[in-house]
Amino acid sequence: MKNLHFLLVALMLFTLSSCSVITGIFKAGAITGVIAVVIIIAVIIWLISLFRGRS
Repeated sequence: MKNLHFLLVALMLFTLSSCSVITGIFKAGAITGVIAVVIIIAVIIWLISLFRGRS
């Protein structure tokens, strides 16, 4: 079983370009970060408008 895992890792190392893998990781991280920031700002604006509407 360990040989199978080693073989799969070795196959991935030789077939995938490290630059394309790193680029994909950073793109996914950047997009996720932007979405998270937009959601957080929207929640903050919603909370502020919720408390201002009561007074």
